Amino acid sequence: MNQEHEPEATRRDASDAESSRASRGWWDRNADEYQSEHGAFLGDDRFVWGPEGLDEAEAALLGPAAELKGRRVLEIGAGAAQCSRWLAAQGALPVALDLSHRQLQHALRIADGSEGDAVALVEADAGALPFRDGSFDLACSAYGALPFVADPVGVLREVRRVLRPGGRFVFSVTHPIRWAFPDEPGPEGLSVAASYFDRTPYVEQDEAGRAVYVEHHRTLGDRVRDVVAAGFRLEDVVEPEWPDWNTQEWGGWSPLRGHLIPGTAIFVCTAGAA
Repeated sequence: MNQEHEPEATRRDASDAESSRASRGWWDRNADEYQSEHGAFLGDDRFVWGPEGLDEAEAALLGPAAELKGRRVLEIGAGAAQCSRWLAAQGALPVALDLSHRQLQHALRIADGSEGDAVALVEADAGALPFRDGSFDLACSAYGALPFVADPVGVLREVRRVLRPGGRFVFSVTHPIRWAFPDEPGPEGLSVAASYFDRTPYVEQDEAGRAVYVEHHRTLGDRVRDVVAAGFRLEDVVEPEWPDWNTQEWGGWSPLRGHLIPGTAIFVCTAGAA
């Protein structure tokens, strides 16, 4: 009888192709558990930027909700398209893109039980967006794609390409400072354990050394430089504070840590002229 072995966690280089393969496989395998565990918090048609619970309805980082009507919006790393469904409810015209077939099946499942507007779903890699230049007015990504790619500038350039000049792109990622701390929600997650400046990717690999999960670290300065190199103007960096109403733990995110150190960084960018 075959026994499934736990993957080995390590820090090593991982190419863009290896990272992409690992992400597709991981999300396909774990989509059911992810949606079961976090679906209630995410909602079926809510736009949440991260585990802190910052809601786009309140934050308006893409612009006032009243001005979203008729706007073409690309959501990258959409998962089950909860954010896109909220955008559609505001009258926007969203396209929800994800690498994972299983995640998009959950988007279809939610849509089948919903009375809201249909959302277009696309299965594709964020590094090779299957859209014409200038196809969208806005783009967004809540913890999608960018933490998991070896070439973030390449993804950002693709997003810039499909946005019209002056279009806005807002994306959230794990706050870079978290990489210096253990990924634990309790007190053990409050002591620095690694160099913030070590950009070596975090990799989980199988017995044959094949990556099954990859996450890439960029410092805050790296993220700023990546945004600028891709042809965007950085308008704002938002570091959501942990609200008192949120008592949940989500992986390494928790009220204890959230009240002391930031857990999410949100970058608000505007596309420059082509």
